[in-house]
Amino acid sequence: MKKSILLYLFLFCFGFLQSQTKTIDSLLTVLQQPKNDIEKAQNLNAIANEYKTSNPKLMLDYATKALQLSQKIGYKIEEGFADLNLGNINIISGNYSKALEYFTSAQYIFENETQTNADEKLKINKGLAKAYGSIGIVFSEQSNYSKALQYHFKAVKIYESLKDDKKSAQVYNNIGVEYKSQGTDFKALEYFLKAQKIQAKLNDPNIGITLTNIANCYLKQKNYEKALDYYNQAKSSIDKNPDSRALGEWFNNMGLYYQAINNPSKAIENWNLSIQTFKNIDDKFGVANTYLYVGELYLNQKNYNLALSNTNQSLLLSKETGSLDQTVFAEKILSTIYKQQNNSVEALRHFELYSQAKDNLTNEDNIRKGIEAAMNFDFDKREVAFEKKNLLLQEQSKQNKMQLFFAGLFTLMLTGIGFLFYNRLQLKKTLTLQKELAEYEQKALHLQMNPHFVFNCLGSISSFIVQNGAHSAVRYLSKFSKLMRLTLEYSKQSLIPIDKEIQSLDNYLELERLRFNNKFDFTITKDPAIEDDLALPPLLLQPFVENAIIHGIIPGKEHGTIGIDFKLENQNLVCTITDNGIGFEKSAAIKTDTVVVHKSMALDITKKRLEMIASTTSKKAEVSIEELFPESNGMKGTKVTLCLPIQFIEKAKVEKH
Repeated sequence: MKKSILLYLFLFCFGFLQSQTKTIDSLLTVLQQPKNDIEKAQNLNAIANEYKTSNPKLMLDYATKALQLSQKIGYKIEEGFADLNLGNINIISGNYSKALEYFTSAQYIFENETQTNADEKLKINKGLAKAYGSIGIVFSEQSNYSKALQYHFKAVKIYESLKDDKKSAQVYNNIGVEYKSQGTDFKALEYFLKAQKIQAKLNDPNIGITLTNIANCYLKQKNYEKALDYYNQAKSSIDKNPDSRALGEWFNNMGLYYQAINNPSKAIENWNLSIQTFKNIDDKFGVANTYLYVGELYLNQKNYNLALSNTNQSLLLSKETGSLDQTVFAEKILSTIYKQQNNSVEALRHFELYSQAKDNLTNEDNIRKGIEAAMNFDFDKREVAFEKKNLLLQEQSKQNKMQLFFAGLFTLMLTGIGFLFYNRLQLKKTLTLQKELAEYEQKALHLQMNPHFVFNCLGSISSFIVQNGAHSAVRYLSKFSKLMRLTLEYSKQSLIPIDKEIQSLDNYLELERLRFNNKFDFTITKDPAIEDDLALPPLLLQPFVENAIIHGIIPGKEHGTIGIDFKLENQNLVCTITDNGIGFEKSAAIKTDTVVVHKSMALDITKKRLEMIASTTSKKAEVSIEELFPESNGMKGTKVTLCLPIQFIEKAKVEKH
């Protein structure tokens, strides 16, 4: 009754653990001449596994040899499989505490064994899945279904990752058994159907067990049509893959089915077939269990003689097998039969025997539970210790990874900082070289302007002496020497204060006015907002002032006017040179070839200087020349506008040093 559910699980254990296809004879032949100790340990484990359903004693012998050899040569993988075989032996003998000890040892080995290649990785994963599944079976036998489920799910997760459908289906069946034992029939049915679908696809011979479990679920739900359908499918599978024990249980289940649909004759017929099947394999436990079904049915029909006969036979067999739970059921039925027959003496006697057997069973259960509790405590303790160790290892691994990560990051940062620092140094050197080069180019252009300016001044002196005499020439030379001193003083500098530039322009214009007999007047104005330390390149405006005089004012008939203005506008220094001469276009028409060359040289040098200023400061530095017409603003002539970046003499000095 209760034991029939355990029997399905017990039978399934055999199916679950089958993994070798070699025959025992061929394995024994290979064992005689092994290539090495590793192959010998593998063969010893394979032979032990083959003996599990036929000769537990030989299985124990070969598994023990495999364990000893594996430990001797330090081959952990086969040591783990030897532990699995020894655990299976103890499940068969009912020594669950010892079985759990071996399975836990196998679990520890497979969880901690390093993987050197793909084949070993596969073997370790399969071994670990078997260890989890076997631990689940032990907990199931101890009625610890929640813990059994926990390990079955661990096992099936590995099998699913390995795409091992056959093993996955077998574990799904086990999971279904655990849910059924917990009374969660719909969940159980879900996993039985899941297992059956895979087993049907693979033509798995174990499908008969799964089909029977499905049928039992439908029977409990009183879905008799589906229950019968799956019982019939299970029978077909058992016929194709003969298994007397499975067949005897099938007949028992069919008896329960017919009892449920109120067909007692068919129920008796199937139970009799079950008794005969179990007798053929000398399964006294199975026979005693079936007699209880029959005796209870006859009791319900008030057929007391047949009820007594079948129940007494069950009681006799249960005493032979030492099955206390069957004895309890048998004594209770006998007490009920005699009570209904008004035989109070026998009813009381069997009730006392029932109470005594029940007490013995309770004591036995208490002892078993105590042992199991102690065993589970040790197991949990090992599990906690193992998990704690795993957590510590994981934490240590995590810390090591973090340390490596931060060390790498720190190294990368140092490398990056070093690279950036080196890059900045190189960039600074490049910029410094570029700046120095630009300054040298400006100085070169400035030096080109100096002889040009001196040449023009000497030409002016020569003309002045010829036209005005020696006395006036002395005065002129005095002003010229002052201008030359200013020019030479700032010839080596890239920038000079704006006041010095204005002073130079003032001296130059004075000289030119003397030279041309006061032909023109001039004004120089400066915006009050311009600071004294604002600077600009020397002799930058002089060529434009010279052009205004020579090519604008002198060719004209009217008295000339030249205006020079300095102001700040949009973060720029704007220098404007305005004259009321003949204008740019008319001047161009009457120029001589010599003058053209003279003009082109001065303006070309100045434009190059402006380009260099723009390059070194990254700011606007440009010149524009505009023709003025009387109708536009009441005057004619030319207007030259220079737009320069704002620079200061102090900053220039700092950058230079």
